[in-house]
Amino acid sequence: MVQKLDYLRETPSQTAGPYVHIGLAPGAAGFDIYDQEMGWDIAGPNAKGERIRVEGLVIDGTGSPVKDVMLEAWQADSQGRYVDPKNPDATEEGFCGWGRVITNFETGEWGFDTVKPGTVPGRNGSTQAPHINLWVVARGINIGLNTRLYFDDETAANADDPVLNVVEWENRRATLLAKRTERDGKIVYRFDIKLQGENETVFFDI
Repeated sequence: MVQKLDYLRETPSQTAGPYVHIGLAPGAAGFDIYDQEMGWDIAGPNAKGERIRVEGLVIDGTGSPVKDVMLEAWQADSQGRYVDPKNPDATEEGFCGWGRVITNFETGEWGFDTVKPGTVPGRNGSTQAPHINLWVVARGINIGLNTRLYFDDETAANADDPVLNVVEWENRRATLLAKRTERDGKIVYRFDIKLQGENETVFFDI
């Protein structure tokens, strides 16, 4: 007699719903909880280096902007130094190097102000090109997506970056490059994140 085994069924997945704004960016949801929201200025007023604005859209597989996204960003300062709790004097006073922003509910645009990061040490004596790490969550995304923003005017540094070189195809590497522009005398880097479809942004399994 063959005994029939009962297997557990897969439970419904839980995506990151609109609660992320209330819990993680309450000001955008209309709740005045914090004196200062986390994220709109990552560098702080005392950081040395080139002041820049980073902005873009998160675009779904149909080509439409996603309007309820939260992004976290973390980066080194202009000298390639990350904030170290054990050595708080390593970076300028007030430099956070981390921030959290959400997209505009009407347009889907996101953005933050910072300083352009410097090169940072990699493994085995390598050097990583200036970059900003990004983590993306939104309704419909089961697990947060990790990617990197590199700068299209750092050609030499990008060519030697060990992480970029893990991406085999040049057209795929191009999805990680933010494009430098100027607006009203301010340096702006444009970085649109495509979740699916043609020119889908490279995401990292970390």
